[in-house]
Amino acid sequence: MQSPNHAGLPAPPPFTYPIVFFDGVCNLCNGAVAFIMERDVGGQLRFASLQSDFAAKHLPALGKDPLELNSIFVLVDGVLLSESDAVLRISEELCRPWRWLRHLRCLPRFLRDPLYRLIARNRYRLFGKREACRMPKAGEAERFLT
Repeated sequence: MQSPNHAGLPAPPPFTYPIVFFDGVCNLCNGAVAFIMERDVGGQLRFASLQSDFAAKHLPALGKDPLELNSIFVLVDGVLLSESDAVLRISEELCRPWRWLRHLRCLPRFLRDPLYRLIARNRYRLFGKREACRMPKAGEAERFLT
């Protein structure tokens, strides 16, 4: 049996791949997922919309409410990253030159995260919103967790 976390909830099962949790109705987020999938050289990343049953099941055990659609999350080795940390961790899986973005981690979060939050707050206004979550295209289904 898994031990409970700090919130008293059962710990999520370990995953052997990084999982990107994204806002499934956000056009910017869906565009980012398509961009990432094309450049994920090893095909390592898996994706789950924040509106999915998968997110509803696993994010609370990590202390996050999947209904708070204000950040992208990446679950790696049992650690949940958010905001600019999540984006920079995703970049580690991408082909060059995108992989080099990971070096921006040398900038402190207090400099990186405000820019992330500014974009996140205005993403629906700037990029629009879908009526429903993105459906995987042919050949993508195995990378989406529902």
